[in-house]
Order: sequence, then C-alpha cells, then structure tokens
Amino acid sequence: MRVNTVSQSPTKTTAGTGITGFDAFYNFADMMSPLGNAPAEACADYCISLFSDLTRYVTMQNLMHDGGFSTTGISAEIVDVMTKAAGAQE
Repeated sequence: MRVNTVSQSPTKTTAGTGITGFDAFYNFADMMSPLGNAPAEACADYCISLFSDLTRYVTMQNLMHDGGFSTTGISAEIVDVMTKAAGAQE
C-alpha cells in the first residue's frame, strides 16, 4: 500500500474565494511560482499518475504540485503586506 499527499497551488474554489485576501494571495503565488499556479485539472492528472506502476516506489511523501511556489518561501511579513493590500482592495 502506498500513501502520499499532494499539495496543490492556491486554487479558486467557492470556499477559497470566500476568504478575505484570497485573491491577493492567489495573484502573489502566481507571480512568485516559477511555473505559475498549477490548475486543478493538471493536479487531477498528476494524482492519476500516482496510480501508475511508474510511481510504485513513491510512498509516505507530500508531493508538491504548486508550480514551484513551495521553493520560493513566504514569511509572516509578506502575509501581513498581502492582507493589508487585500483590505485596501475591498
């Protein structure tokens, strides 16, 4: 049995877009990610690939599907700036 998790890029969902400042974070992540935000459909394709025998030795991993955003890092200061910017937009 293989057990993995997949961390997806910020994705515009009904629930996500209801969060104050989400649009600012979404745009920030898209700009900071070397490949941009990965769309949900591409994440679904990635998940399907995990059922393949080609990934039979991948287990107990958190697999990033975020266009490289996880390698750029984010700090509390950036979150504060983005939150303030989102508040100014509303």
